[in-house]
Amino acid sequence: MQSVWANPILLLVITTLVWAAHSIVGRLAVGQIGPMTLVTLRWAVALVPIFITARPSLRQDWPALRARWVYLTIMGASGFTAFNALFYLAAHHTTALNLSIIQGAIPALVLLGARVFLGVRFTALQALGALVTMIGVAVIAAQGDLARLAALAFNSGDVMMVVGAVLYAGYTIGLRQRPHVSQVSMLAAMALAAFVTSVPLMIWEIMSGGFVWPTAVGLLALAFAALGPAFFAQLTYMRGVELIGPGRAGVFVNLVPIFGAIMAVVILGEPFALYHVLALLLVVGGIAIAQRGAAGAQR
Repeated sequence: MQSVWANPILLLVITTLVWAAHSIVGRLAVGQIGPMTLVTLRWAVALVPIFITARPSLRQDWPALRARWVYLTIMGASGFTAFNALFYLAAHHTTALNLSIIQGAIPALVLLGARVFLGVRFTALQALGALVTMIGVAVIAAQGDLARLAALAFNSGDVMMVVGAVLYAGYTIGLRQRPHVSQVSMLAAMALAAFVTSVPLMIWEIMSGGFVWPTAVGLLALAFAALGPAFFAQLTYMRGVELIGPGRAGVFVNLVPIFGAIMAVVILGEPFALYHVLALLLVVGGIAIAQRGAAGAQR
């Protein structure tokens, strides 16, 4: 295990596999557990291992976290609660393949958001990469049909996922203002905020008659969502960034839509149309171009 924990490549590949599998689990959970119930219980379960892991650092970091409770609440509500709520809702209306590919646009959205809100300059290659990625997302949203694009006739699930990606990009940009605490303490604080802010959504789901008592498949989906992307993948990604830096670690995001597409076709048997191929090439290619531009700017 020590050799695995010291191998950033392996850790980041495992991270992207877990993130990609989350799209598959999101689709499998449809009809097996309510989407808002899944969001709330996911954080309720994940809080246990997160707080056990963060307990030593929380004692030292608590004063700094308490002073920034408003910031932490907003970050947890947007990046953890709202994103996952939209993700699980979108899974009711679109494919796991589309969920995976649209998530691949998050790095490009971060680049654009940093330019608009923070004034961060980027190179021509980075701008081109972001444009290519956005074209790929448009191809998915229009299902390869230009008439749909012209008429703005999009699948509601794809639109929800795009909105979720924008929120997560905003969350990522907001991390620049994070308090000076350990990453595990930061995760614990935002996970707690996510749980608290998700409870009203679960109450709304129950009151509106949308509650679905979890089946065996629903409980398995809950266990994976809580222990996989909400806990384990957070730790492996943090460790990977610690070992090789955020710039190099960010390149591995390219693998999420690729792994997700393969899993969606192989596990769920989802159709892989020509426009999926085009969108996947555009999204992954755009991220690669932007990363190349970022590397050139650093040099």
